[in-house]
Parts: sequence; structure tokens; C-alpha cells
Amino acid sequence: MRPSISEEPEGRLESLHSVLELLDLEELDRDLYRGALVFDDPYPLYGGQVAAQALRAAGGTVPEGRLPHSLHGYFLRGGDAARPTIFRVDRDRDGRSFSARRVVALQGGEVIFNMSVSFQRPADDDDRQVHPAPRVPGPENLPASPVPRLFSMESRVPPQPYEAADFPTRLWSRCTAPLPDDDLLHACVLTYLSDISSGLIALHDGAARSGSSLDHAVWFHRPVRMDDWVLMDLVPQTVAAGRGWYTGTIHARDGVLVASLTQETLFRTPRS
Repeated sequence: MRPSISEEPEGRLESLHSVLELLDLEELDRDLYRGALVFDDPYPLYGGQVAAQALRAAGGTVPEGRLPHSLHGYFLRGGDAARPTIFRVDRDRDGRSFSARRVVALQGGEVIFNMSVSFQRPADDDDRQVHPAPRVPGPENLPASPVPRLFSMESRVPPQPYEAADFPTRLWSRCTAPLPDDDLLHACVLTYLSDISSGLIALHDGAARSGSSLDHAVWFHRPVRMDDWVLMDLVPQTVAAGRGWYTGTIHARDGVLVASLTQETLFRTPRS
């Protein structure tokens, strides 16, 4: 479960390290990587961290010039930020335009997360956007707001579509660390951000509420600069059988749709 801003532990964990340190994986052997940055965190390992690191590991095995266009991950066990994570990459296929990879993340010999990710050599072809970005004030005109648990990220919170939500479902965010011209790295930072909130927060009613993430998917439509502002907008869709599902979009500052996402989480009424 994601902590609310009011539940954030003292000491502002996110000021201690850089997202570039987080994504600087150690190559142990061919297709085997380790996330060496460890730190104390009172919560289970943040899902956006392990997903971003898994994407970084997979990206290190594909032919030059191929960028991620989609990823699908499953959260299987709670991880521990104070322990290194090992990432094992399987090279399923390299075609003329696409590369398919599978990544398994391990701690203590157990799988905590797995991911399928596909890369493409970008094609110069038709480019259309059907729906505009949500109409909100620009980030420059909004007060700063903390982003709990994330390294090198800042945010601004525009007016919210669901006033009862205890954490924003719509927010501007950007990376405060200087990022190089590396499209894979920017996609990893976007993935890191993509799990920080939940559209299901809008459905909390004092009884049933969202819990642990089950699976997460991101589609990368266009390259993005994550050291500039992006607008993330999360929308609840349905709750059933103890699970909830929401969708989301990420637009660049100029309104261009750069990514879409969806996630399913536990959504249950606590039992005595």
C-alpha cells in the first residue's frame, strides 16, 4: 500500500539519494544485473523502483536504437529496499524491428517481480492523438508538493477530479536530477514515477480500500523528457472480487500523450 503524504516517515528519505544511482545497475555477468543501491525504508520495496530497474536491465541487452514500447509486470512478493535485487534477463527474440525480453527480479533466492517488455526500432509513420490532455493550470502556477519515497522527483498538484481522495490522482511531476540524452533512461524514470499513486484512491469510502499492487503495465507512445514537467492522470475503472483496476495517462507539458498505463491492486474490506 502506498503511504499518504501525512504518513511519510520523518527525514525525507527521497533527499538521500539520486534516481541516477538507483538506475545504475551493476552487470554481474551476461544478462545478469544487480541493483546495488540499498537504504532503510519502513515500507515494502516500492514497485516503481523494481519495475524501473527491471526495464533498465532489459534495455541493456537489446540492439542499439531500440526503445521500449510496452511492459507488463507482476508483483509476486514484497521486497526489501535494504537488500540488493538481482535481475535476470531472458532474450526471447530479436527480430528486424522488435526485441522481446523477460526479466525476473530476485531477493534472497525468491522471485519478487517478473516483467515482459518489448522494444522497437522507432518507425517514421503516422502520428495522431485522439484525446487532448486534461485541462489544468500549468505547473509554474501551482505550489510545490512532496512526492513521498521517490528520489530526485518534485511535483505540483492541480485541482483534483476526485476531491475525497487522500492522495492526488492527477499531478505534475519532473525529475530534478540532470538527465542525459538517453531515451531508455527517461523511459525508466517515467516507469519509476508511474506507480506512485493509484486511481483507486478515489473509491476509498472508509471501508474497502486499495492495497498491494498485483500487476502493472505501461505503453510508451512517444519519447519524453522526464527532466521537464509531465502530467499524470489516473482514472478508476472497476472494483470486483477483491481487486480494483484503474487506467492512466502521462502527457508532456505541451499536451502530447507520451505514455498510458494500467494497474490492478487488491481492493478489500478489512476483516476483524
